[in-house]
Amino acid sequence: MEKLNGIVERITYVNEENGFSVIKIKVKGQSELVTVVGNIAFVNIGAVVELEGEWSFNSKYGQQFKVNSCVEKIPATVAGIERYLGSGLIKGIGPVNAKRIVKKFKEDTIQIIEEEPERLSEVEGIGPKRVEMIKDAWLEQKEIKNVMLFLQEHEVSVAYAVKIYKTYGNASISVVKENPYRLADDIWGIGFKIADKIATKLGFEQNSYVRCRAGLIYVLNQVANEGHCFAFREQLLQEAVEMLEIEQVLLEKALEDMLKEEIIVQEGEDKFYLPSFYYSEVGVAKRIKEIMVTKKPFAFSNIETIIKEIQRENNIVYDQVQLEAIKVACDSKFMVLTGGPGTGKTTTTLAIIRVLEKMQAKILLAAPTGRAAKRLSEATGREARTLHRLLEYKPPHGYEKDFGNPLDGDVLIVDEMSMVDIVLMYNLLKAVPNKAMVVLVGDMDQLPSVGPGNVLRDIINSGVVKVVKLTRIFRQAQGSRIITNAHKINKGHFPYLKGGRKSDFFFIEESEPLSIVEQIKGLCAHRLPTYYAVDPIDDIQVLTPMQRGVIGVRNLNEVLQEALNPAKTQVTYGGIKYKLNDKVMQIKNNYDKNIFNGDIGRIVALDQEEKKVLVRFDQQVVNYDVAELDEVVLAYATTIHKSQGSEFKIVVAPIVTQHFIMLQRNLLYTCVTRAKKVMVLLGTKKALAIALKNNKVELRNTMLEARLTEQEKV
Repeated sequence: MEKLNGIVERITYVNEENGFSVIKIKVKGQSELVTVVGNIAFVNIGAVVELEGEWSFNSKYGQQFKVNSCVEKIPATVAGIERYLGSGLIKGIGPVNAKRIVKKFKEDTIQIIEEEPERLSEVEGIGPKRVEMIKDAWLEQKEIKNVMLFLQEHEVSVAYAVKIYKTYGNASISVVKENPYRLADDIWGIGFKIADKIATKLGFEQNSYVRCRAGLIYVLNQVANEGHCFAFREQLLQEAVEMLEIEQVLLEKALEDMLKEEIIVQEGEDKFYLPSFYYSEVGVAKRIKEIMVTKKPFAFSNIETIIKEIQRENNIVYDQVQLEAIKVACDSKFMVLTGGPGTGKTTTTLAIIRVLEKMQAKILLAAPTGRAAKRLSEATGREARTLHRLLEYKPPHGYEKDFGNPLDGDVLIVDEMSMVDIVLMYNLLKAVPNKAMVVLVGDMDQLPSVGPGNVLRDIINSGVVKVVKLTRIFRQAQGSRIITNAHKINKGHFPYLKGGRKSDFFFIEESEPLSIVEQIKGLCAHRLPTYYAVDPIDDIQVLTPMQRGVIGVRNLNEVLQEALNPAKTQVTYGGIKYKLNDKVMQIKNNYDKNIFNGDIGRIVALDQEEKKVLVRFDQQVVNYDVAELDEVVLAYATTIHKSQGSEFKIVVAPIVTQHFIMLQRNLLYTCVTRAKKVMVLLGTKKALAIALKNNKVELRNTMLEARLTEQEKV
C-alpha cells in the first residue's frame, strides 16, 4: 500500500448509488494533476486528503491511484479554504459568500464557523437567517460524513446517508447498529435487501426473528406493489424462503408471532394482509352498505320535467342510455357510470350535475390526480379538487376529513375511478356522510390502480350497486380515429392504421429498436412541433410499456433530454442529470409537499448554493433538497401505467415484440386513450396482434367483490 497526500482540485465523476468517484488532486512536487478512483464520494473540492491505495494503469485513462482508504482534512491555506467553502459543501455559502467570508477571517475562517458562527454576520450580505442556515448546514455535513463513513465500511451506497441522517439525525449510527431493518420500514428507497446487507455486516444472525419478520413484511410489500391486497400463505412463505435462504419452519414460527403482535392480519386459512390493506378492504365494503341503506338527503320529483328543461336550456338531446344514467343517479344512493372514450361520460356527468343542482343539491367534484381534477373542472365549469385536497390532507396528522369531520355535501362525484386504490377509497368513504349520494365515474377497461386493489372493477362485478355502461360512440367522436381505434382495440379488433393528412392516428412500421429511438427523437424534436405548432416538452408525451431496454423509459428520457433541452444549468443525483426546464414526474406520494405519485411538472430553478431544486406542478411550486431527487424522475418518456388519469395533446408510443411480457390489450387501450389530439404508434403489426390477443386481465388478490356480495346477503 502506498500513501498519497493532496488537495482535491476537480470532481470528475460520482456514482451516487455506490459511491464510486473519479477525482483529480494536486500533489506537492507534481506538475500534473493525479487521477484518483475509488469509493470517495464524500470529499469536496478544496479538501486536503490523505489517501492509501495503489497505482494502476488504465489503457483508456492512463495512470490512476486506486483508493482503499481516504481521510479528509480541512484545508490550511486561505485559497484552499475559499475553494472548499465555495464548492457547494455548505448550504448558504456559494462562491461569492465564500470569498467574502475568507477575506474577512482568513486562516481563522474554519475555526470561526466551527466555534463562533454568529460572527459571520460581520460579513457583508450575511444576515442572521443565513448565519443560522450556515451553522446548521456545517453541523449537518459533519454528521452526514460520519454516517457516510460508517455506511461505507458496510458497503452501502453513500446516496442513502443523507436520507438516513434526515430521518434519525444524530442518532443515525446507533439506530442502524441496533436494528438495521428499521431502515426498510422508515426510509423510502431503502428496501429489505439493503437493510439485510447492513445487518449481515453488523453480525445479525441469519435465522433471527427480526430478520424473518422484516423479510415477511418485505414480501407483503412487494405483493402490494404488484397491486395485490394480500398474499396467499404458500406464496408468502415460498418467496420469503427463497429470498432469506432459511428453513420454512422458522418463517412459520415468525408468522405466528407476528399474528399475535398484530403486525399482520390473517383471514381464513391462507390469506395474509398488511393491516392497512385488510382494514381498508373491510372498511370499503362496510361503508358502501352503510351509505346505500341510509335515506337520501332530499326527495326527487318531476325528474322528466327537469331533464326536458335542461335539454331545452342547453340545446342538447340525451340518448336513452344517458337518460337512464341521469334517472339512476337520482334514484340511487351509490352508482357507477362507466364507458370508453367518446361515449359521453363527461356529457352525462354534467347532465347529472345540472339535474341535481335544480334540486338544490350541494355537489362535490373530485378526481385522483391534479390533471384529472383540472380536466373535470374544465369540462363541467365547476370546481373539482384532487381527493387529497378534498379530504384536507395535512401532514403529519393525516386526513382532516373523516368519520368525525365529514365532507359537507349532498352528492359526491368522483372521476377517473380506475386509478383509485383500496386505501384511498377507504379514506374517502370514511369522510362521506351516510346521507350523501355517491356517483363513481370511470372506464373499467383501463389498467387498474397503481396501488393495491381493483376497486372500480370489484364494485362493478359485485352487482351490489347500480351500474350504467355507456356504449354508443357519438357522431362527433366517430370522426376521431383515436376514439374509433380505441374501441376496436377494446374489442380485440385490429385498429385502422392507414393515416392521412386529416387523420389523428398514425402508425409507423419499424422493427429495429435503434431506428425507433431515432424516429421518436425526430418526431418529438421537429416533425410534430412544426406541423401541429405545439410545445415539444409540454404537449408531446412518449409512452412505453417498459422501464429498461433501448426503447424503455430510461434510455428514451436520456435521448429526449439531450434533444429537447439545451439548458446548461444542472445537478446530478443517482446517476441522473436534472436540468433547468426538464419535464419530471413525482414517483411517490409526498404528503408533506402535497404532491403525489404520477404528477408531472417542470424544473423552474436550480439553486446550487442552497442545494434546492424547484419544480412547478400545475398551480404550485415544490421545493426539493438535492437528496430528495430520487422521488423525481425525468418524464419526457414514461410508462403507460404511470400515464393513467392524464391526457396529452400528442402521444408517441413504441409497441414492439421486445415488450412481449408487457403486451396486453388493456395496456394498448390505456395508451391510445391518453391521446387527445394525435396518436403516433411506432413498431410492428405483430406486436399489435400480440397485445390484442392477450386479453388476460391480470387478476389481483382482492376480496372486495366477495365482501360486497356478502354484505348484500346480510
